[in-house]
Amino acid sequence: MNTIFTLRTQGPGLYEITPQIVRWVADQRMGEALLTLFIRHTSASLLIQENADPDVQTDLTRWLSRLVPASDDPSMRWITHVMEGPDDMPAHIKAAHLPVSLQIPVIDGQPVLGTWQGIYVVEHRDRPHSRQVAALLR
Repeated sequence: MNTIFTLRTQGPGLYEITPQIVRWVADQRMGEALLTLFIRHTSASLLIQENADPDVQTDLTRWLSRLVPASDDPSMRWITHVMEGPDDMPAHIKAAHLPVSLQIPVIDGQPVLGTWQGIYVVEHRDRPHSRQVAALLR
């Protein structure tokens, strides 16, 4: 089984897609399987992270911005890929450090996530984007 999930982002941050994933997996009626997720973009990532306290997502987004500032920041003068704006190359760098695919076991028809774990698309660009996540259940 496979599908494509489409998500509209509104700028940098973590966008939870757990409910859509859980619903789709349940609809497939597979007892045991392996779920593979893959984001089809080079300036966004996938992440399993805490979903209980939204401060976690805020802090992660702020940390990524401090780790890799926009290319117009004086510390980033070395960047040459600036054609698509000051957020583009830093977004590629962030995506190079975070996963672009995830594998999650499915048992009894449900993704096996921890109590406080959620599945997120991590948007690294400043402007809204439409992001696609491919899902394969085997």
